[in-house]
Parts: sequence; structure tokens; C-alpha cells
Amino acid sequence: MGTLVGHVLPGFGFFVIGLWHLINHSLLHAKNPNNYTAGMWFPTSKTRHLELYLMMFGSSASIFMELFGRPAKHQPLDLDGTIPTDHLHNFEHASISLSIFIYAIFAIILDKVKPHAEYPLLLYIGSIAFAQDLLLFHLRSTDHMGIQGQHHWLLQLVIAVCLITTILGIHYKKSFINSFVRSVSIMFQGIWMFLMGIVLWIPKFTFKGCYLSYEEGHYIERCLDDKSLQRAKAIANHQFCWFLTGVVIFSIVLYLALMGPNIFSYTSLLLMSLGIEFFSYAAF
Repeated sequence: MGTLVGHVLPGFGFFVIGLWHLINHSLLHAKNPNNYTAGMWFPTSKTRHLELYLMMFGSSASIFMELFGRPAKHQPLDLDGTIPTDHLHNFEHASISLSIFIYAIFAIILDKVKPHAEYPLLLYIGSIAFAQDLLLFHLRSTDHMGIQGQHHWLLQLVIAVCLITTILGIHYKKSFINSFVRSVSIMFQGIWMFLMGIVLWIPKFTFKGCYLSYEEGHYIERCLDDKSLQRAKAIANHQFCWFLTGVVIFSIVLYLALMGPNIFSYTSLLLMSLGIEFFSYAAF
């Protein structure tokens, strides 16, 4: 995952899954708000487990690329059977992908067996996957202090929200806002990973005063001095806030759009009436 492709492709996957969940949760709530019940995955008309199959395919492809595609000589271990220091981050990323694969395969098994505790068990597995994701990003073997570390620290905030909302979902199965926030968080995690791949591994988009340095088998962005590093971190914080604001606006507009055309007519009338009242007060 410590490359452009290693961030862009998983980021796209998280974005698609988050958007898919956001649309489905919004539609379920818009159609029947009083009897809304959350789901952890959504079947399609032709292939019931398509979402889970795609998760299994994406995570298994990620594991293969991390352990056999990117390391030198296309093998993850040294000749003595130990893990090389410069491959530790590959094993960390592969472990994250493995947790997603395990979640998807157990989701299929639970759907076929249909035990009474299917939903809480699935949320339990999902929360473990997010917890492992958070732990490995927090205790990763690569740089913690540089601009890459700042981006990963911000990513941990998003993963923490995914984890908290998944745990809360065990008890609050009928809470739409909990499912809504979790879906938005998964989608935003994908967007932020996509952005990380661009600004951290494309020379054209590196921060001012920073450059790509080849260290321990992979590239990492370094800054010329502390002033450049602090500026890059500040820009990263601004980017996080800007993208978060955009995602919030997008999610609310999408929910309103899925409620039907009448909501926009009502909103337009409301804004028009507020505008008339404002100008009438201003006239006096």
C-alpha cells in the first residue's frame, strides 16, 4: 500500500463501498423511516453477494500484490524464512486486507446459515477489522513524524469513526444516523487514501519544499527543512477539512435527492420565503 497504486486502488474500493452503503441506507430510510433497520451489506438483484465477492477479490488481490508483487524478487521472506525490515509495511497492509477478506467470507457464511445472532456477529467481525486497521496504522513500522505520518494520523481519525459507529450499530440497529455516519466515514476513508496516493507519490503534486526519497525499498516524501515540513502538515490539515466539508455537503444533498423531487420543491419554497422575510425586515 506504500505506493501510488497501493493507495489509489484501495481508496477507490473504500469509496465505492461507502457510496453504495450511503445510497442504500438513504433509500431504506426514505421509503420507510419508521421501520428502518440497518444492514451491513446489500444484495443486488442478479447476484446476491456481489458486494462481498468484490470485497474478497479486492482484498485478495491486495494481499497478493503486497506479499508477492511489490517486494524484490517477488517473494515476501528472506532466504532464512524471516521477514525483511523493508517488507514489514507490506505485511501490515496485507493484514488489513486479510481482515476485510475474513469479514466478507463470514458475511456470506452467516447469510447462508442465518443464525439468530447474524447481525451482531457480523458487526463484531466488522469492528475487529476496523480495530485492526486502526491499530496497524497507529503502530506502523514506517515514518510517524513526517508528512506521510501526518496523513496517516488524519486517516486514523476517519477509521476511528468507522470503528465507533460499527460498535454502536450492535445495539442501535434501527439508528439511521449511525449507519449514515458509518457509510460517509467509509467513503471519506477512500477519498483520503486516494488523495494520499496523489500528494505523497506523484512528484508533480508533492508539497512545496518536499521531495521523494527512495528508502528501504520504497519511496517516501521528505522535506528540505522544518519550515517546509510544518507548512506541508498545515496544508494537509486544511485539505482534510476541505474534503470533509465537501463529503458532508455531498452526503446531505444525496440523501435529499433520494427522498424524491418534492423535497427540493419544498426546500426552494422555504429558501424563497426566508429570502422574502429577510428583505422585508431589511427594508424597515
